[in-house]
Amino acid sequence: GHDVMMGDLVLLEDEVNPVMSALLENGLEVTALHNHFFFESPRIFYMHVHGHGKAAELATKAKPAVDLIGHVSPAHEATAVSGKSNVSAGTIDTAKIAGIVGHAGEQMGPVYKITVGRDDLKITEMGAKINARMGLNTWAAFFGSDANAEIAGDVAMLGSEITPVLKALRANGLNVVAIHNHMIGGQQPIYFLHYWGTGPADKLATGFKAALSQLGKR
Repeated sequence: GHDVMMGDLVLLEDEVNPVMSALLENGLEVTALHNHFFFESPRIFYMHVHGHGKAAELATKAKPAVDLIGHVSPAHEATAVSGKSNVSAGTIDTAKIAGIVGHAGEQMGPVYKITVGRDDLKITEMGAKINARMGLNTWAAFFGSDANAEIAGDVAMLGSEITPVLKALRANGLNVVAIHNHMIGGQQPIYFLHYWGTGPADKLATGFKAALSQLGKR
C-alpha cells in the first residue's frame, strides 16, 4: 500500500537539529519548525514531518529521530563546525567570504551582510511585484573574526527547494532555527528558513553557499 505519514515532534532546543538530520538522512521531509508558546522554560519547539510509502517503512525511517528525543546531550555552545558560543567582534576577510559565496556584501558596523535576490521568481501580491527589497531574498550576516565567527540568515525557497536546502545546511553544520512563510496568498507559495551557526568564517560561508546553490534549479 501507499500511505502518508504526517507528524509533529515536540523538541527541546538542543534536540531540534540532531532530530532534523536524522529525519532527512532517512528520507523524510521536514515541513515546518516553529514555537507554540511564549516564556516557557525550557524552550520547546515543534517540528512537522511528512513522508509517503509503506506504513512499516515510514515507521522504521522515523524511529532514529524519535529515539533521539530525550537523549541529546546539550551542545548549544558550539555547532558542528567547531564554533564557540562567545563570539567577539573582530576582523573578517570579507573579500574571501564574498569569493566563497559568489556575491559581494555590505559592511554595516561590525556585521558583513550578503543579500541575494530571487530574480528567478516572478511573484506578485495584489498586483504588486514582490522583489528583494520587499523581502524576497536570501541573506547571510557575518560577525566576529576569521577564526571564530557567527552567521545568521534567511533563505527564500519554493516548496521543492526546502529539503535540499535543509540537507545542505545540516551537512555543513549550520543550525536551522525556523521554517515558515512570510506572505499569505499569491500564485506561488514561498517559504522562509532561518538558520544560525558559529565557527571559522570561511566554513560558515561554505555552508551558506551550499544552501544558496540549491535555489533556482527548476
